[in-house]
Amino acid sequence: MKLNSGKMPWEATYTSHPVYPSLEGDISCDCLIVGGGMGGASMAYRLSLSGASTVLIEKRDIAGGSSHANTGLLQIANDKTLTSCINTFGEANGVLFYKLCQEALGKILELPTKLDIDTQIIPRSSLLYASTPEDVALLRQEHETLNAHGFHSEFWDEDKVRAHYSFSKPAALYSKGDAETNPFRMVHSLIDKAHSGGVRIYEHTRATHYEYHADGVTCYTEHGRIFAKHVVFAMGYETQEMKKDRGAELINTYAIKTRPLAKLPKWHERSLLWETARPYLYFRTTRDNCIIAGGRDEQLTDPERREVRVLSQCQQLLEEVEALFPEVKGIGAEYCWGAVFGTTRDGLPYMGPHPDYPHCYFIEGYGGNGTAYSMIAAELLADTLAGRNRPELELFSLSRSAKPVPAPAVEA
Repeated sequence: MKLNSGKMPWEATYTSHPVYPSLEGDISCDCLIVGGGMGGASMAYRLSLSGASTVLIEKRDIAGGSSHANTGLLQIANDKTLTSCINTFGEANGVLFYKLCQEALGKILELPTKLDIDTQIIPRSSLLYASTPEDVALLRQEHETLNAHGFHSEFWDEDKVRAHYSFSKPAALYSKGDAETNPFRMVHSLIDKAHSGGVRIYEHTRATHYEYHADGVTCYTEHGRIFAKHVVFAMGYETQEMKKDRGAELINTYAIKTRPLAKLPKWHERSLLWETARPYLYFRTTRDNCIIAGGRDEQLTDPERREVRVLSQCQQLLEEVEALFPEVKGIGAEYCWGAVFGTTRDGLPYMGPHPDYPHCYFIEGYGGNGTAYSMIAAELLADTLAGRNRPELELFSLSRSAKPVPAPAVEA
């Protein structure tokens, strides 16, 4: 699957990144991780802390797939509001989902002190603004729901929004506890630390097929075999080529990074910006005073058509930036790209075992919070592999139906 189109900015910010060999020969391990993006990197890092014998393989360069197109917004709030999660899954599960995301953000914010490569993780606030006046009531309800369950949220009226930004919107929710990152550097930093902790990393190593046995899995590659007690598939959206998840949907999405600005526009705390419309637009700044904008989601098309659509869709994104911040009119986009993006119909990612794949687990962090989902999955699956029960996985079951799942009994 061709995951990305156009010109992406991140690799240029880290040209001296580590490189790893291809696998030659046969090896054994307790856990094989397939995929060197954010999901695989998070899993490898977490397993390195437990001392498990671990191997990670990636068929491309490390961070060369969807993580290369990631725009680096890290948020507690989800594409699906807490109010909507409670309405769909029940109060216990809805709140549990948001609490897990909050815990994941906390762990992400601790990473700069634990990793050796600068991840460019920076704490940020977020502003979710009403796209239309009709959405104000939705925001007010979400504000009340978030506060009732211990999440930080401030309801801002139109005057307060205008006082803090160049634009005016009917209302907004301001929240703290989020962050931004350079996803390319973050993946490399996690894998570098995992490697120094004993995880064996192999790039340009493609799995050709698997054999499932009573005591584990044999992974065949082009130049060797891996005998693993367990396998974690962290292949992102390409998982849908291996097995189809009925609740998953793949689409095209687009993003730009502007040229550097001599001075940023009126932009409170360089907060992450997004809107109530679905599909939504989102915006952030970078350390070098550029603006990243993303969205313009559309039905998945063949890669050749996406290549053609990149320029027109990114021009629309540039116009959206200029509409919000008239001060930057004429700035231009230095990078324009399109990518495959995955969502689920019920708004929850997939993670955990699958009945058709013995000794195997999957990380499918589909949705706008993929990095946070990867951290959640790494924690839950590492505990599971160590023999500790994590009933939270029931919420993200790969075989879940459209019906609300029973609230898992989570130990305090």
